[in-house]
Amino acid sequence: MFQNPEQFASATKTLFEFQLDTFNSLTSKAVQALEQVAALNLATARSNVENTLATGRELSEAKDPKAVLAVAASKVQPGVADAAAYNQQLSQIIAEIQSEFARAAEAHMAEAKSSLSALIYDVTKNVRPGSENAVQIVKQAIDNAFRGYEQVTSATREAVSTFEEQLARASASVAEHSQTRH
Repeated sequence: MFQNPEQFASATKTLFEFQLDTFNSLTSKAVQALEQVAALNLATARSNVENTLATGRELSEAKDPKAVLAVAASKVQPGVADAAAYNQQLSQIIAEIQSEFARAAEAHMAEAKSSLSALIYDVTKNVRPGSENAVQIVKQAIDNAFRGYEQVTSATREAVSTFEEQLARASASVAEHSQTRH
């Protein structure tokens, strides 16, 4: 039925490798985004501790209640600005990871479709009479492999979406906490 079974095996292996490469690439990008968020959170926490210590020092040096209120009032605007800057940086990280995921998924999808088309052509070009059922089984197996690839891509997109939602909730929580604190 096949002119060259090695070609078929090679093409099938290539398609599977595309699936694996896509998964690895997107996982790597997700880890990078988590590292960026962790670094942002660490820097924000460090800055908050430094600001809190400085505010405490200023409050302890205040001579009267009016001076205490002035110090507290002077810290509200910078606190809101810091929360806004944090939200902006977090949004930028989310936008970058979303863009990278979309680019990687589309690039791998185009490669996989091209390989799939070539594989189907190779499988069907020299079919002997009476082998149509076998060809149909092979086409179905190839379609199933490609659907698996699409499922990995879809699952990864869903994971990114969930990640974005969790980051947005965390960001909103930080913003609320910052506003109530100051």
